[in-house]
Amino acid sequence: MIVAILLTFLVHVFLGLPLFLALLTSSVVGFFFIDPTMIPRMMPQQFYGGINAFSLMAIPLFILAGNLMNAAGMTDQLMRLARLLVGHLRGGIGHVNVLSSVFFAGVNGSAVADTSALGPLLVPAMRKEGYDKAFAAGLTAGSSLIGPIIPPSIFMILYASLTNVSVGSLFLAGVIPGFIIAAAFMGMNGWYAWRHQLPRSGQRPSVQELWSATLQAIPALVAPVIIVLGIVMGFVTPTESGGLIALYVVVCGALQRRLRLREVWASVTETARLTSAIFLIMAASATISWQLSYAQVPAQLTEMFTPFLDSPVLVLLLLSLIIFMVGMFMEEVSSLMLLTPILMPVATAAGIDPIHLGIIVTLNITIALITPPMGACLHVAAAVSKLEITALFRSIWPFVVVALCVLGLLVVFPQLTLWLPGLFA
Repeated sequence: MIVAILLTFLVHVFLGLPLFLALLTSSVVGFFFIDPTMIPRMMPQQFYGGINAFSLMAIPLFILAGNLMNAAGMTDQLMRLARLLVGHLRGGIGHVNVLSSVFFAGVNGSAVADTSALGPLLVPAMRKEGYDKAFAAGLTAGSSLIGPIIPPSIFMILYASLTNVSVGSLFLAGVIPGFIIAAAFMGMNGWYAWRHQLPRSGQRPSVQELWSATLQAIPALVAPVIIVLGIVMGFVTPTESGGLIALYVVVCGALQRRLRLREVWASVTETARLTSAIFLIMAASATISWQLSYAQVPAQLTEMFTPFLDSPVLVLLLLSLIIFMVGMFMEEVSSLMLLTPILMPVATAAGIDPIHLGIIVTLNITIALITPPMGACLHVAAAVSKLEITALFRSIWPFVVVALCVLGLLVVFPQLTLWLPGLFA
């Protein structure tokens, strides 16, 4: 059954069928192996059940907040602050690329949105500073991995909805790993700048310039703090936090006279378009997840992992390998929806903390965004840099290796993810 579902899915994807239809068609094939008479009864039930969770309402609200911030020019203010902080260093524009992704992560939580927003501005700027086009595109795609790790994160909300893990704890758990990824890519950029003797660009900013840029960026910098602390301290639910932050951005944009009704409406329509795509994929994935559970695939996988359950590190490495391989060929939301219910029992049997597992799964899924051949961030980065996608496929692997090294570090040292949530337990 699993092989038939997988083959059906791959064939329909390569034929160009929309992803949610490919998933639905594959689920129909799965029902023929279980019981065809269940199609009219179970398929609609599972399709609707996959998105019938109040916590998922946070997703469109966070997406809306990010779109409103872009429309209000808040991301431009964050990028200006990043330029003043690190732009004067050797390879400064590359450091700006990474630091802008850190700032932008607290606004949107989407790697693809990060690449789309920052790529058109930073890739040409990096080319002017002497960067190779492939490295500039690779760094833009690679640093976008920070988006879903530093809160808020759409992937973490999805994981929490599947496992009943606290969204606030997951958000806190992503902070330190997000900064580790940023440090790793800034180190990689620094090495590239030193090796190619790139010139220092610009002068060290004055205290007055830094103070002015910080004051202008404060509304955007405060947003992720409101999100995380509001959820962690129990003042608001994730859904209420999303609504609060969207309202906050509208008020700030209106007061600064940067956000008009036309921009608000454009942000709402873009949010509706993206949310519809995500929820359709989630609903379609839920039907296949139910079939896999009905076929006792999680129990069979746990039984296969029984010899390794005494070593949580080894189990996490093996699970990471599975997620990485699946993520190379499947869209990220569907990968998360399909794999989490299957892998969770294995992790539980091995004594792995579900919060730690959530960060490992999220980072694995995110790395797939820059991994050929299906990585969405790769295709966006290639488009904005006007680079052949095959050339980017060849040059992206050092960035993938760096991200995998960070993943390995988080697997071996779980306290890097669990320490901060433990402080608020």
